[in-house]
Amino acid sequence: MRTWSWVFAVALVQALAGSLGAEQRPHTERISGSAGDVLEDNPVGRLKVYVYELPSKYNKKLLQKDPRCLNHMFAAEIYMHRFLLSSAVRTLNPEEADWFYTPIYTTCDLTPTGLPLPFKSPRMMRSAIQLISSNWPYWNRTEGADHFFVVPHDFGACFHYQEEKAIERGILSLHRRATLVQTFGQRNHVCLKDGSITIPPYAPPQKMQAHLIPQDTPRSIFVYFRGLFYDVNNDPEGGYYARGARAAVWENFKDNPLFDISTDHPTTYYEDMQRAVFCLCPLGWAPWSPRLVEAVVFGCIPVIIADDIVLPFADAIPWEEIGVFVAEEDVPNLDTILTSISPEVILRKQRLLANPSMKRAMLFPQPAQSGDAFHQILNGLARKLPHHRSVYLKPGEKVLNWTAGPVGDLKPW
Repeated sequence: MRTWSWVFAVALVQALAGSLGAEQRPHTERISGSAGDVLEDNPVGRLKVYVYELPSKYNKKLLQKDPRCLNHMFAAEIYMHRFLLSSAVRTLNPEEADWFYTPIYTTCDLTPTGLPLPFKSPRMMRSAIQLISSNWPYWNRTEGADHFFVVPHDFGACFHYQEEKAIERGILSLHRRATLVQTFGQRNHVCLKDGSITIPPYAPPQKMQAHLIPQDTPRSIFVYFRGLFYDVNNDPEGGYYARGARAAVWENFKDNPLFDISTDHPTTYYEDMQRAVFCLCPLGWAPWSPRLVEAVVFGCIPVIIADDIVLPFADAIPWEEIGVFVAEEDVPNLDTILTSISPEVILRKQRLLANPSMKRAMLFPQPAQSGDAFHQILNGLARKLPHHRSVYLKPGEKVLNWTAGPVGDLKPW
């Protein structure tokens, strides 16, 4: 079976290369259906957002202290703030606002190696909410039900990078009624509350644009992946890291000629993705890996290995049509699964991926572009309107518990 799969894959790659060469470039295909029909929605005129003016210690001063925050995968919280300040949906009159936004850079506290530390984030968030509830009347009307927060770290508003600790902490109690915009997305998980908007991680658009190659370049690589397979510091056995999905890929396919996989990150990484038919996205438990963004932008069919995943903008991007979903337990059969997909199906997925609106929806460009990830967030918020009258509290009514959570979170920030 392994030999047959290899021969089939070689023939398939050659056939696809011939097809694309004959066409000179892949045709795009219109995105339709319950998801694709809303991908190009325009949020302007459908909602108004009031941006709280907070002291700069909650945002701009953090960035001044460490400009590296502009480039890591959680930088969407910074760019969303900048976008809203000049967006047509912004209102300076809070009385006419549909949504209220609190700009807090909770992931802009980096280690020397550039990893964000979320340990101060709960205190920072609690401090900011205390500030807006004391200085404006709008939080207290709903206790946050018409407010949204961008919380892009690993487990969102659970504010920890280790799943066990994140589950133990749970979502910050003050976010109980608010809408969370986050990169974390796993069904039936305590760190994903109902109504959250799952977004892609930040991937530098200009950097990817600089590495585009001609669209008629043959896709000569069958399966491609670059990245860690084991977290040697926290989980050298590989059972926890990405829930073992990456370790399983390595153990089963490190010597398989169909798979171009390695821990090395070559200078031709972006170009190689554009030469690949399939790009592995062994996400494990969260869609925040930039590889998902890169695969879509470069037209490489994403192979999504993540049980119970909630993918970015799932109500607008038809993931089932553009990607391949593989259950974590089926990783040992990846070669058989992928070689069984017909060339016709592969070509259709590639045509859908070639649609510019698909690529824009995964990116946070500067300046913003119609249909990009900023606009998809606003579309998601607009689809939640109008607010039900039940979100408005009666006089004297209280729902949130301000003293819930770990004792350390109650310390002043």
